[in-house]
Amino acid sequence: MSVSAILYTLLIKPLELFFEIIFVTANRFTNHPGFSIIVLSLTMNFLVLPLYRRADAVQAEERDIEKKLHRGVAHIKKVFHGDERMMVLQTYYRQNSYKPTDAFKGSISLFLEIPFFIAAYRFLSGLQTLHGVSFGPIADLGNADGLITIGALPQPVNLLPIIMTAVNLISCVIFTKGYPVRTKIQLYAMAVFFLFFLYTSPSGLVFYWTLNNLFSLIKTIFYKLKHPREVLAVLFAVCGAALAVYGLLFYDNIAERRIVTAIIGVGFMMPLFRMAYELRMAERITARHSDRPGRRQMEPNAVRFRLCGLFLTLLLGGHIPSGVIAASPQEFVSMFSYYNPLLYIAISLLTAAGFFLIWMGVFYGIANREGKLVLERILAVFCAAATVNYMVFPGDYGNLSNSLRYEEVPNILMPDIFLNLAAVIAAGAVILVFLHWRKTEKHVSAGILTGVIALSVMTVNHGHIIMKSTQSLQTNAIRATGSDPVLPLSKTGKNVIVFMLDRALGTHIPYLMQEKPELKEQFAGFTYYENTVSFGGHTNFGVPALFGGYEYTPAELNKRDRESLCDKHNEALRVLPVMFEKAGFDVTVTDPPYANYQWSSDVSIYDDYPDIHAYITQGKFSDHSGAERVRADNQRNFFLYALMKSSPLFARTYLYNAGKYNQAPGEKHTASEDEGQVIYGTSKQEGVNQTFMDSFKVLQKLPEITEIVGTEGGQNTESGSADNGTGAGTFLMMQNDSPHNSVLLQEPDYTVSSHVDNTEYDKVHRNRFTVNGRKMEVKGSLQYGDYETDMGVLLELGKWFDYLREQGVYDNTKIILVSDHGFGRKRFPQLLLDGYDTYKGSENIYDAEYYCPLLMVKDFGAKEFTTDRTFMTNADAAVLAVKDVIADPVNPFTGKEITDAEKTAHPQYILASNHYDVNVNDGTQFMPDTWISVKDDIWNPENWNVLNHEAVFPEK
Repeated sequence: MSVSAILYTLLIKPLELFFEIIFVTANRFTNHPGFSIIVLSLTMNFLVLPLYRRADAVQAEERDIEKKLHRGVAHIKKVFHGDERMMVLQTYYRQNSYKPTDAFKGSISLFLEIPFFIAAYRFLSGLQTLHGVSFGPIADLGNADGLITIGALPQPVNLLPIIMTAVNLISCVIFTKGYPVRTKIQLYAMAVFFLFFLYTSPSGLVFYWTLNNLFSLIKTIFYKLKHPREVLAVLFAVCGAALAVYGLLFYDNIAERRIVTAIIGVGFMMPLFRMAYELRMAERITARHSDRPGRRQMEPNAVRFRLCGLFLTLLLGGHIPSGVIAASPQEFVSMFSYYNPLLYIAISLLTAAGFFLIWMGVFYGIANREGKLVLERILAVFCAAATVNYMVFPGDYGNLSNSLRYEEVPNILMPDIFLNLAAVIAAGAVILVFLHWRKTEKHVSAGILTGVIALSVMTVNHGHIIMKSTQSLQTNAIRATGSDPVLPLSKTGKNVIVFMLDRALGTHIPYLMQEKPELKEQFAGFTYYENTVSFGGHTNFGVPALFGGYEYTPAELNKRDRESLCDKHNEALRVLPVMFEKAGFDVTVTDPPYANYQWSSDVSIYDDYPDIHAYITQGKFSDHSGAERVRADNQRNFFLYALMKSSPLFARTYLYNAGKYNQAPGEKHTASEDEGQVIYGTSKQEGVNQTFMDSFKVLQKLPEITEIVGTEGGQNTESGSADNGTGAGTFLMMQNDSPHNSVLLQEPDYTVSSHVDNTEYDKVHRNRFTVNGRKMEVKGSLQYGDYETDMGVLLELGKWFDYLREQGVYDNTKIILVSDHGFGRKRFPQLLLDGYDTYKGSENIYDAEYYCPLLMVKDFGAKEFTTDRTFMTNADAAVLAVKDVIADPVNPFTGKEITDAEKTAHPQYILASNHYDVNVNDGTQFMPDTWISVKDDIWNPENWNVLNHEAVFPEK
């Protein structure tokens, strides 16, 4: 990051975010940008009113001191000269407790106004919401107003800047009455500067600044009243009471919005309550009472204030964002648009520091003694509340994407909201009580210091995990952007394709085929194995056996306890490519899953085999402006995500804002870009999931990247793949992540759309989830998303198979479609094992659908689509790949025959574990967990057995 970027993030970005959140919130209520600008102006002016009041008081103090010293300074300058004058002036200033730098206090309001102006200018001048929107006589808030047309002038005259300047000058005349000439010149010059600077600016921005000047004028007049504070407090209380009543009784049906509105109303009444409290306390407190042991006149503690700011900075800017990234670092890296995820943490830290250290520090530095005490207590209570909210009430809202969006909008229950409020109030009360007593307030500082140290250590540790996990990705990213992938298929030899579709659900196939009968024609020749299991519910457990055979099941891998899991995983990924390469096949591999135990495919594991062509296709065909948009959004949203997670439950839905985090609408994007997928109910979705598109576009491109070689006429393609058709044939080992996402597609064609509405189609086809008497429970949005994603995948594969038929390479190609594991969402009650209702928090591993992968095989020359109930595992994919193709198939690394004998030798052992993170579960054996066995028929509950828990091997 450049110095200018760091300064912007520290000083301007916090203010700009504050502007944006207030504007977006106001727009939800007003539904018009013009009225929202009015709300923004009023809100900002009232919020910074104490700051400017104190700044005005500081300026007044400085002017009074200057006035007091004026005659003495003038006399010294008249009588003394040179160094003697300087020494006498310094002595005179010191005697009167005055420093020459105090002269800057006279410009403190100007110094404060500059960053606020820059933030407002950046936000409003680039706000797309204003463009094309009229407001009263203003035709377009996104452009200069041009309200006055004079025939002789080529361009209309912009009236708003003139009104703004007039209001500013009137305010200057009233405010500077009796002030020094220097002050008057400064203010008049600023008014003229803003006239010229903003003359051609968007009218929305000028309107905002005009409102600010009008507020300043009213404030100046208000100050002339005898009791301005009391009058203002009463006005606020009346408005607050009306807002609270409206929020509780008449506002939106959504409970969280009603509570937030009522709380804002109560907040408006707080100045009056505080004044009443101060008046009552002033009457009761006596000298004897104030001298009582344990009580004293409170004094500000700047060190504690800064500790609180540092604590919040580390929690919201460091620990929470780094924890999210450290959970899956490589998920936040795009291979085709590389960006170091540590920079997200740096930006969120700087943003948090801007809020809690810089700007809160400015408020604290200018405040009087009473104001400092209030700010100290507010920040200390914030520390306690944020800790309770984040640690005690984290919330389980489902999977979080790399764009910081949950699969579903979080649903927070009212009982939880009230329980959380009670806990936050209790924590805040404890802090306030501790701060009130001399003997206990030091414990608050000690606790916050301990928290600062702990958060620092955890954030650094997260950073180390991220750096370790992503250190090789930049090299892989450079490699990924190299040559375009090519999938050769021979017309004269045999072709074998092993295509892993991550998390594709084998249980979906009968229902998909029933809804779309044309799929059976496109998948003609395939045998669907409906009685198939995998050896775990996550990729690290399922992939080795899928590509390496029965030697690489979790139980067998754990026996080889002197080799790292990473090495054994890589070995499994090499088994089939090396075997086929040695057999004379042209071998191509795409996106080997978890290669080198990296989230993003690392094709360097094939570097020792130059004849094996390895590519990274995921993201290759995406519109990378979508990835850049995700990056820009994450730079903004990581801090706001942390703020949401550390906020009370009633505020989280508002702060999360369906994954938009109160971001003002920007420019329009195409459906291929990430607009932030948000699923509403079971049938509606807005936005497109970029992660899904990175993989789905590969499926759409399959016909284009397929290269037919070895034509009957002897004419081959330029690349000469597959030995120009003279070799044994081709072998493709591919992987695609599309099914691993849960997205809604536009029915009935199941196409990608940024606006999905399947309400009517789902209503008409509600009976599509029953086949041969077996009903699949599809009620929730994620169940629908899984189904529709798998349908979209099969439809794209069907198009590819049609292309292979057209090119004459379908019949001589063996195709194995297989997944590493399934996924459980309680779709089939008969697959819920003993323990599902017992082990809360890990009940998912007792949903046997987690271990029901896809397995569909089309052999050479096969013509009909059939279903087979033979007991199978996804380790059979490796066995079937070499069957009738490679004579005496032997594992080139172990020397053992590739066979399925183990399948019938004993029940199959499944490692039921959620330790899927290969950055953690990366020893020589899989971490101990639950083992399950199954045999013969997966649909018979009696064939499933939970063997033991927290074990390395299935049998004791």
